[in-house]
Amino acid sequence: MSSLLHPDRLLPADPAVRAVARRLYAEVEALPIVSPHGHTDPRWYAFNETFPDPARLFVVPDHYVFRMLYSQGIPLEKLGVPRIDGGETEQDGRAIWRLFAANYHLFRGTPTRAWLDHAFATLFGLEERLSEKTADAAYDRIAEKLQQDAFRPRALFERFNIEVIATTESPLDDLAAHAEIRASGWGGRVVTAYRPDPVVDPEFEGFSANLTRFGEITGEDTFSWSGYLAAHRKRRAFFKTFGATSSDHGHPTAATFDLPPAEAEALFRRVTRNAPVSAQDAELFRGQMLTEMARMSLEDGLVMQIHPGAVRNHNGQIFARFGRDKGADIPSPTEYVRALKPLLDRFGNEAGLTIILFTLDETSYARELAPLAGHYPALRLGPAWWFHDSPEGMKRFRTMTTETAGFYNTVGFNDDTRAFPSIPARHDVARRIDCSFLAELVCEHRLDEDEAVEVARDLAYGLAKKAYKL
Repeated sequence: MSSLLHPDRLLPADPAVRAVARRLYAEVEALPIVSPHGHTDPRWYAFNETFPDPARLFVVPDHYVFRMLYSQGIPLEKLGVPRIDGGETEQDGRAIWRLFAANYHLFRGTPTRAWLDHAFATLFGLEERLSEKTADAAYDRIAEKLQQDAFRPRALFERFNIEVIATTESPLDDLAAHAEIRASGWGGRVVTAYRPDPVVDPEFEGFSANLTRFGEITGEDTFSWSGYLAAHRKRRAFFKTFGATSSDHGHPTAATFDLPPAEAEALFRRVTRNAPVSAQDAELFRGQMLTEMARMSLEDGLVMQIHPGAVRNHNGQIFARFGRDKGADIPSPTEYVRALKPLLDRFGNEAGLTIILFTLDETSYARELAPLAGHYPALRLGPAWWFHDSPEGMKRFRTMTTETAGFYNTVGFNDDTRAFPSIPARHDVARRIDCSFLAELVCEHRLDEDEAVEVARDLAYGLAKKAYKL
């Protein structure tokens, strides 16, 4: 074991509780990884090319990393993050890595530090903490390993013991990478998920052009309400042929609406023919489409994920230069009880429908989300997400939701990552935290240890497979 990783990391400090947690963790440590939602690039698995260098593996694509560095005044250009306009950015991987290493202290106490140290130690055998002093030695060792076949994406997929991983694609994606994976004969299971935001959100950049392309792909009139809905049904069916079991909806709020057909059609005409679309109509249309997507899920069986509450692209200058997903999305308060009622009035009692709710607003866990999921058959709670995918965030999630929703109205863990090497680390953190939580219940005589073993295995593996139909 590398000195970077203590065997009891994240386990309880109390010796008696830690002993139980160790036993529980031993039951789940080696279980396969089910990664039902995330943003890794399917081209990695399709073409199985070597990763270019340590900087482009760990720094350039990972907004968890570069947002922290940017917060301390380091320009994204110096970190090699590509600009929309093709403007000059740092291309020397070693220079990017040295800058990252010199500022590694910024990650002290963060989950990002835990994920990085786990990857450095378990994948590349690093034993010294990354710093300005150790930067070059670490870079050379990682770079050398990355040239070996054992460190290509498919080999790492198998080494990580990934049973199945879902990527996330737009309806405008041709899924060529997924077709390549299938044609290659490789046995790794990589599925897609349907993320319709570019053709559902009237405020998404290029919305009208996206609808035009949507129509070209599907052969439907996507500027008519009936043709637009038919296009979604066709693309959902196409995504299912590449293994999709879920759709994903990244809306600003959890608002839903259930308009009469004539009003829904009139709303569609307004958002497709009026420019600019009013904020009220944009919100109304997004909310109506959540209800329409729930209706489609009852028809085709796709599990529905709702990821609301992020104010996307808060930093307008960064968005203009670098585009989406550059670390400037900020959590916002999110209301669920009234927002979801139109959708739940229509479909909440359908046991054949699964809607997984996520939140960036922790104040809603005990007040709204756990009571909702603890009642409606269609609802499940997604795990602590994004900014709360952390040891303390996971503890808060379990503490505030278990007493009302229990464990079995949740869906285990998903890593939601773009950073491929972080996947085992993230699942390991979740397993350790869940085992620690369960150990507390055992030591307080609120749960027998044999029950805790069953729950630990379900949280690590079984619930995700069941909820996502994998």
